[in-house]
Amino acid sequence: MGILASTNSAALDLDSIRITLHLLGMAVWIGGQIIMMALLPVLRAAGDGVPAQAAAAFGRVAWPAFAVAVASGIWNILTIEMAGVSTGYNIVLGIKLLLVVLAGGATFMHQRATTASMRGATAGIGFLASLIVVVMGTMLAH
Repeated sequence: MGILASTNSAALDLDSIRITLHLLGMAVWIGGQIIMMALLPVLRAAGDGVPAQAAAAFGRVAWPAFAVAVASGIWNILTIEMAGVSTGYNIVLGIKLLLVVLAGGATFMHQRATTASMRGATAGIGFLASLIVVVMGTMLAH
């Protein structure tokens, strides 16, 4: 039993809107991180301060997307009949929620890091946590 339980309807309803918002928020959040990692060598070669400018521009899009993903994720949870899910489902959901907090926290710290090693560590933690969140979300959707 998951949030994406199939039905025989193809209507555009609140469930479709909720799920679309969640997927779009996550796509921008994690897809943007992948693009930033791919562009980082080019941004560094473009000059001092260019990576920071690009990161700031990305943040203006990424944080609202993160907020949409979190809000729609809460909405997803509110649609679940919790009495009907297994203990395993609840464990995965709990771990996923903790990892969402870790991803957001690590990314927040990344933006404020003053050393390259701290920027690298927090970027890696935030990205890895985000990837695991996606996998766990897929697990819960079945």
